[in-house]
Amino acid sequence: MAAFLCFITFLSAANATARDHYVDAARGDDRNDGLTPASPWRSLAQVRQASLGPGDRVLLMAGSVWKEPLEIRRSGGRKAPIIFTTFGTGPRPRIDVGGRFDYGVAILNAEYVEVGGLEVTNESETPSPRYGVLISQKDTGVARNIIVRDMYIHDIRGTNDRKDNGGIIFQALASTRATRFHNLVIERNIIWRADRSGIAGISDQVTPDRWFPSEGVVIRDNYLDDIGGDGIVPRGTDGALVEHNIVYRAAARATGYKVAIWQWSTDNTLIQLNEVGFTHGRWDGQGFDSDFNSRRTTIAYNFSHDNEGGFVLICSPDRTRADNMGNVGTVVSRNVSRHDGARIVQLAGPISHARIESNVIYVGKDQDVTMIAATHWDGWANDVSFSNNMFAVAGTARYGHEIGRDGPKYLVAAGFPHSQALRFEGNRFLGRHVDPPDDSRGIWEPEYQGTAADWSAPTFDPAAPVGFDVYLANHRRWMLAMLARELGQPVKLLAARRSSWMEARPRPAP
Repeated sequence: MAAFLCFITFLSAANATARDHYVDAARGDDRNDGLTPASPWRSLAQVRQASLGPGDRVLLMAGSVWKEPLEIRRSGGRKAPIIFTTFGTGPRPRIDVGGRFDYGVAILNAEYVEVGGLEVTNESETPSPRYGVLISQKDTGVARNIIVRDMYIHDIRGTNDRKDNGGIIFQALASTRATRFHNLVIERNIIWRADRSGIAGISDQVTPDRWFPSEGVVIRDNYLDDIGGDGIVPRGTDGALVEHNIVYRAAARATGYKVAIWQWSTDNTLIQLNEVGFTHGRWDGQGFDSDFNSRRTTIAYNFSHDNEGGFVLICSPDRTRADNMGNVGTVVSRNVSRHDGARIVQLAGPISHARIESNVIYVGKDQDVTMIAATHWDGWANDVSFSNNMFAVAGTARYGHEIGRDGPKYLVAAGFPHSQALRFEGNRFLGRHVDPPDDSRGIWEPEYQGTAADWSAPTFDPAAPVGFDVYLANHRRWMLAMLARELGQPVKLLAARRSSWMEARPRPAP
């Protein structure tokens, strides 16, 4: 009881000493105390030097513009985060570092921090590793309760030669002390014209002998458009939730392999209620990907359309690699794919125990695609089931395995002779299917011509971000209604979960 009373006393004292600090780029002065709107600081450098504590707020004046970064190195408390937000009326406070600094906003080895309401740009004539927002932890152990919310991030001229830069990057790195995030929330942000990644996680603790995944990572309600490479990529996480994000025109400039939403070196990632469209390229180029060194990834209740590379990739190289536990237990369920290209479903390498079920896939009348492609990467897929899917083809759909490549184009021959236990049960095959698989309970309707439906999703212009909250609400309603129409039943969103102690990754033998 005495310990509890001491804890309550500590919280009360922390809240009693918490202060607001005001910053105004036009009317401020760093010689002021910064404690009232009438006596604000001028520079963000002054914020960096300030002795901020639990419960403090840093309030940036609306309409202000800074040519320097906001650098956050102070931590709040469990019940009293340090909050960085806005005050006054007018445009968002803008941080425009113009390529002179690596980042516009950085949270560096700090925790219990919330940042929101700002506009951030980092444009330059030449590309270089750059960030809109960098969240970086190095040798800190567990960094808790960080929120980046309601940011307008655009024109980030990073380099497309590296995946670890772009709009919002969170990294957990360790040379002396294992480091990860616990409860990291990235939500309701606009990311527009960013190179190379939109939202991406980085971790160097993903091998069996260094497995220390971040937990409670939530990436939700973000809008991404015109992204140089990958859109959203959690790495080194357990139980990450990627929910209701909109990603348009990913892979716009980067060469090589890239996908709009995917994960790598994760357990129990849940990717649901996202819309992904117009991903460029066929070096991958899918809307979604479940990548290697990962277990139990779920891709459910998403809408994928007009992605040049296809709908979904499930991939892994040989499991004998030191950094790879394979790709085990991926579930692709109750999604809608419309007019995706190239390879609608690609099974690359020795993935196992995957289920593709109850999806609705539309192929347009002018399309000739590979509906299911088994491709080689240190081996072939095994133990994959396709059940209760609807393959509605107004054009042509083909099925088969890789026999060669011509650049990003896979040359495909009929059948799956190298893949063990690919099972098809109770799928509907509408329209023209070339070399289809055996499905004893399948339904075949070769005369399918396509049907009319309303695919007009709500639109948003990132050049005019006012009204973003209304757009998000309308888009979520539209997604739920469209999915219910196409799937024939109401949407029941899933809950993210982390591994139990029985599911923990095995450690290598000494």
